[in-house]
Amino acid sequence: MALVTLNFFSEALGMQSEVYVAIPQQSTGGEIGIENNAKKEKYKCLFLLHGLSDDHSIWLRRTSIERYAAEYGICVVMPCVHRSFYSDMKYGGKYYTYVAKELPKIIREFFNVSDKREDNYIAGLSMGGYGALKIAMRECDKFCAGAGLSSVADIRRKDFYETLIPVFGEDMNIPDDDDLFPLSEKTNSNPNKPRIYMGVGTEDFMYDDNLRLKAKFETLDFDYTYRESAGVHCWAFWDEYIQYVLEWMFK
Repeated sequence: MALVTLNFFSEALGMQSEVYVAIPQQSTGGEIGIENNAKKEKYKCLFLLHGLSDDHSIWLRRTSIERYAAEYGICVVMPCVHRSFYSDMKYGGKYYTYVAKELPKIIREFFNVSDKREDNYIAGLSMGGYGALKIAMRECDKFCAGAGLSSVADIRRKDFYETLIPVFGEDMNIPDDDDLFPLSEKTNSNPNKPRIYMGVGTEDFMYDDNLRLKAKFETLDFDYTYRESAGVHCWAFWDEYIQYVLEWMFK
């Protein structure tokens, strides 16, 4: 695997931006301790999203995502969206547009990755879990599957009010397309709706919210997978569960 830091101008944000890209390297003769699964065809691509307190470096620093991805021979793209909740903010940047619409095009411009829907996936943790599920359901023509770990399942949580003011404004006028509950109902009728995966720890402070979203998906006609086990909102849990996500996506 190669790790690339890509700096480029984002038209959506109107500024320079940076993403990390882990991608298989064709020739790795002499490299010790890792299997090379590079392919000749265009790579499948996973967009991997960070949480509220993090940035695009966090998956590399807290997990072995590069090593896990090497097993499947996939490209992993890790963007930074600050505290935007992967939304076009009322007082801030257009981070939904950036991740969901602009970034896939930018990645294909610079890297040998597939533009086919069946080869593009999105996942994340906490705020990024919310973002992954939201983007997967709203961009059915681009992503075949979305996975949320310890997701902010209910964007209307009262304890997020101050955090969300820059995103939605003081009146907290949250569109249905930014609320996973009505969004799942809307997406249910789409014949191209994505496969959905949710994972959460039973001691996570957002466990009950995730259970309610699980119950919602179970009333709908999604290809839906849910997994839980003992755990809190922490990297030990996410390092374990991202491996389950990759197996679910790519095997």
